[in-house]
Amino acid sequence: MAAILCENCPGQHPYTQVNQPLEISCMLLLIMFGKVFLDFFMLQVKTTTVKVSFMGYFCVSLALLDFTLLLSISFIFYFEDFALWGVRFTKYHICLFTQVVSLTYGILHYPVYLVAGLDYYMTIAQTSQFPKRGQRLLYIFAVVIIWISGFFCILKVPAIYEELDTQNHFSPYWCPLNASLQSHSVSCAMVLLTGTALLACRKEVITMLLSVRVVSFASQPVLMFSYVSNNNSVCFKWQLLTRLLICFLGTWAPFVLLQIIILFLGAQIPAYMEMNVPWLYFINSFLIAVAYWCRCHDVDLTEGMWSMDPFVSWKFCFIPFNNESTETADKPGTVIVIC
Repeated sequence: MAAILCENCPGQHPYTQVNQPLEISCMLLLIMFGKVFLDFFMLQVKTTTVKVSFMGYFCVSLALLDFTLLLSISFIFYFEDFALWGVRFTKYHICLFTQVVSLTYGILHYPVYLVAGLDYYMTIAQTSQFPKRGQRLLYIFAVVIIWISGFFCILKVPAIYEELDTQNHFSPYWCPLNASLQSHSVSCAMVLLTGTALLACRKEVITMLLSVRVVSFASQPVLMFSYVSNNNSVCFKWQLLTRLLICFLGTWAPFVLLQIIILFLGAQIPAYMEMNVPWLYFINSFLIAVAYWCRCHDVDLTEGMWSMDPFVSWKFCFIPFNNESTETADKPGTVIVIC
C-alpha cells in the first residue's frame, strides 16, 4: 500500500503518500492480469455449445468482476493519486479493493455450489435443450442477489471493516490477503469423496482401464471401454459410478492432483485467486456427476441432456455406443462404451 492514515493533520486529506517500493501493487496487477486472461480463455475454450445454467452465468459474472477489478487497479496504478467524484484515490485503494473482493469471494463458495447443485438436481432430467426465458432471468437474478449479498456482508459487518482498518494501519507496506476457509473445506470434501468412490470402485475401474482400446470414429481417435451389461438396478448404479469417475478423472485428474498437493503442503492461497473460472468448471463437473448419479433413473437419453458440461462428455456414461466399423465384442452380451 502506498498511503497511510495521517492523524492530526489539519487542512490535509486523511491519506498521505509515502515513498515505498511498488512491488506489492505490481504483483497484484500482474496476478489479476493473468487471472483475467485465464478466466476469458476458459470461457472461450469450450468445445461445444452448452445448455445454460446457473454456474455458467456465475462464471461469466466472475470474469466480468475480475476484469473490472483489473481495470480499477490499473487506473489507480497508472495515475497514482487522483480525485474522482469527490473521492481521492491512491495506491492504498489497490490493496483495499483487492481485500474487499478477496473477502467477498471467500464467503461465496458454499452458496454458489449449493445453488448450482440444486439447479442441476432439478433440471438434469429435463429434455429441452435450452431453458425457458423465465429460467434464464431466474439465473441472472440469483447471480445478482448472491453478489449483492456477499458485498453487503463484507462491507456492513463492523468486525470485518475494523480488521481491514487495523491491518492497513499497522501494515502500511504490505497488503495482507486472507485465504478462504470455505474453499479449503470444499477441496477437502471433494478429494475425500473422489478418493472414497475410487477406492470403492477400484476393481471395476482397473477392469475398465485394462479393457481400453484406441479406435477410430468419425476420423478421430477415441477410447473404447468394454463392460458386461447388467440390468440389476444396484449394479447399474455401481457401474455408472465407475464410468462417471473415469470420465471425471479423465478430464480433471491434474486438477485433483493439484488439490491434493495444495492440501498436503498446507499452502495458503488468497481468496481472490482461489475463486476463478477453471476452479468453478472443475466444481461444475463434480456437481453434474453427482446429479447424474443421484437421478440416473430419471435421465432421458436425449442429445439435449449431454450439453450441460463444456469439458466432460457424460453421454457415454449412459448410452452404449454401437458402431459397425468397430470390432465386435469378445464375449456375448458385452457392449461398447466410449468415454
